[in-house]
Amino acid sequence: MYAAYGVASPFLPAFLNERDVAPAELGLVLAAGTAIRLLAAPLAGRVGDRLQALRRVLVICIAFAAAVTLGYLPAHGLWPFLFLTLLHAAFLAPMTVLADALALGSAKRERFEYGRVRGTGSGAFILATLVSGQFVGAFGLQAIVWAQASLLAAAALAATRVPEIAHARDERPTRVAELVRIPLYRKMVLVAALVLGSHAMHDAFAVIRWSGAGIGAPAASALWSLAVIAEVAVFFVIGPPLIERLSPRGAITLAAAAGMLRWAVMAQSTSLGALALVQPLHGFTFALLHLACMRIIARVVPPGLEGTAQAFYATVGIGAATAALTFLSGILYERWGAAGFWAMAALCAAALPLAMRLRS
Repeated sequence: MYAAYGVASPFLPAFLNERDVAPAELGLVLAAGTAIRLLAAPLAGRVGDRLQALRRVLVICIAFAAAVTLGYLPAHGLWPFLFLTLLHAAFLAPMTVLADALALGSAKRERFEYGRVRGTGSGAFILATLVSGQFVGAFGLQAIVWAQASLLAAAALAATRVPEIAHARDERPTRVAELVRIPLYRKMVLVAALVLGSHAMHDAFAVIRWSGAGIGAPAASALWSLAVIAEVAVFFVIGPPLIERLSPRGAITLAAAAGMLRWAVMAQSTSLGALALVQPLHGFTFALLHLACMRIIARVVPPGLEGTAQAFYATVGIGAATAALTFLSGILYERWGAAGFWAMAALCAAALPLAMRLRS
């Protein structure tokens, strides 16, 4: 599933541009896809919970996403791609939400480490991104469509083997109000929105900032790779024992502090040495925080609300915050340049006292 994301993500805008979607229109298409994700993921999570069929909804979403992907092959121009992107995003958005819910359910039952599953996804994303570059070089941009459709079809088949989360009939809460009434869950989503949302300026403007400072593409790629390697290392090796030692609250607090340091350095320096030291903090600001949040969700979410809890965490909380902060980042960077990273550091600073007050 993550390989399917990775094989297309870097080249999809170029593919649309090659198919007569102008740059201004491209922004509209991509923004529309982001907007529909904020609706589709919570809806799919809720349907999966109500029907007690998270696996079935996951398989359907992946299979339909594979079919819609093939629709990109004959399409040209704004309106066909706008329609396809809305449909594609609607089926893609619930996939990680439902997969996380099922993975957490199995991790609790079978006593395995969720981080290794999620780390495998990150590793597959990286590998697929590298391979897709070779495919595009050899066969053109349409290769990403065939590759993503094939990987999604394989993921749909694999998902049929994932165990469903079973509940007794007397433990099936159906009201979302039961979820939002949990103080620890509400506070966790807020902290995650602040810390993970603070990545918006980095994701949008880091390479632009580095290029303006004379850092070439190979060095920029290496810096980006350092962050992703750290992410995988935390998911697989560092994160789980660190959370056991610090507790989820301590791990989230550490992630917020790491974000303050990371964005402060980004605001002040373009030294390769300094950047190489702080880029691996991505392992803490993203992976460690995500692992800690998954621990909290696994412990406090009532049975029957697993998919809904993941959807509100990932899309209503983090997704909406990231979308808003990406827009704000453009304004900040245009006016203040790299000094805008201080605003991202301020978000992590605001999250720090909230994280420290999370109940153990």
